[in-house]
Amino acid sequence: MDLSLANPPNLHLSLTKSLSSPFRFRKPLPFFTSSVSHPRVYSSITSYYHPIKAQSLNQTNTPTDADDDDDGFILEDVPHLTNFLPDLPTYPNPLKYSQAYAIVKNTFVSPEDVLAQQIVVQKGSPRGVHFRRAGPREKVYFKSEEVRACIVTCGGLCPGINTVIREIVCGLNHMYGVHNILGIEEGYKGFYSKNTMELNPKVVNDIHKRGGTILKTSRGGHDTKKIVDNIQDRGINQVYIIGGDGTQKGAAAIYEEVEKRCLPVAVAGIPKTIDNDIAVIDKSFGFDTAVEEAQRAINAAHVEVESVENGVGIVKLMGRYSGFIAMFATLASRDVDCCLIPESPFYLEGQGGLFEFIQQRLKENGHVVIVLAEGAGQEYVSQSVNATEEKDASGNKLLLDIGLWLTQKVKDHFTMSKKMAINMKYIDPTYMIRAVPSNAYDNIYCTLLAQSAVHGAMAGYSGFTVGPVNSRHAYIPIGRVTEATNVVKLTDRMWARLLASTN
Repeated sequence: MDLSLANPPNLHLSLTKSLSSPFRFRKPLPFFTSSVSHPRVYSSITSYYHPIKAQSLNQTNTPTDADDDDDGFILEDVPHLTNFLPDLPTYPNPLKYSQAYAIVKNTFVSPEDVLAQQIVVQKGSPRGVHFRRAGPREKVYFKSEEVRACIVTCGGLCPGINTVIREIVCGLNHMYGVHNILGIEEGYKGFYSKNTMELNPKVVNDIHKRGGTILKTSRGGHDTKKIVDNIQDRGINQVYIIGGDGTQKGAAAIYEEVEKRCLPVAVAGIPKTIDNDIAVIDKSFGFDTAVEEAQRAINAAHVEVESVENGVGIVKLMGRYSGFIAMFATLASRDVDCCLIPESPFYLEGQGGLFEFIQQRLKENGHVVIVLAEGAGQEYVSQSVNATEEKDASGNKLLLDIGLWLTQKVKDHFTMSKKMAINMKYIDPTYMIRAVPSNAYDNIYCTLLAQSAVHGAMAGYSGFTVGPVNSRHAYIPIGRVTEATNVVKLTDRMWARLLASTN
């Protein structure tokens, strides 16, 4: 996948008849309802987004409804600081004078560039949903010497977090001449517990070679008013928030409070989840590294069970609600006999059950390898131990250990019911995978995410998250990536490929 920010053919569509300026419409549109004089894309983050329908301009450049020739164009735009601070001054982008960018033909992204969410369409179908293209703008809304930025990481670990931190710092410093960058330690609570560290290119120089996060992390601890009070007290005007679903909802709440106080603060989210369960974007950073690292565990299980009689190997991988890591790791391995994920219910006993399948494979091959996502079969485990649902500090359901439960069930079934000796091998590489540094692909991906976030914040956008949509990076309303969970679709070709692979 080419992750460059260059113009792809037939993908960037023009808003020449929809937008009159880089950041706001020339006149309020008739279908907008807003409490301020400037037309807004969001009435609030909590109510998510208001899509902008296609408009046409008449000869006097006045927007008019184009009901007769509406082609179904929708722009899901992101907020801008001028929505509530209309008199903000602009400045020339420092990239104009960058030697590195001197060779680039089109250094700046046109305000009319957008990305289509769906690129496979039929003749006559609506143009559909679009997002603003990410990248540097010709004008910025911050003076480099006046920027005071901060970076915070929240939630669980994931390969690539340190790379994102590094590239935000280096992007701000090298591209925009920003020197005042603060690292907020231990997640959201670090804002008001005063845990901070100064960040510069020298401090972050080689952190991409290490797993984890140099800023430390935590779950929960979100107190919006305390956080924004601290942002205001410190004079911070750019906030970069790296985290998953719950973290991004927190970022939306921070933006809403910033807007309420009319503070010139850009809030940018960088979505993080190793499970790849974030909606809209193509994939989350760290996912490819996780799939690659999972191969080591699957290969170890295969070697073990192939070397003994009636070997049964079970490998438990990440995947709370989505089985993407298990599915892609299975497809990449080709040594897996069965893949169990949360989206696909299974049962143990009877015809067509897992026990029957294991017995059949042992009879055919003498061994069997099962890859199991941690969220699969949770209903069976909770029933057997009479567990009540609990949640962690981020609001995620605490999972019971399906791996150990299934291992014991398989062992009991074959040794007691079938009187058949099996050699059981169980591997749980979860924390080993989470803790590794990102691979080459994810390092490049993290660089593009970080730089896109920096460009967006400097251009005055706020309350947005970044990510690739059909291989090109876009600015996406935070509400769009938190309103639903990305899950494996059992009717898609990818799941059919897995079934063909495991036979």
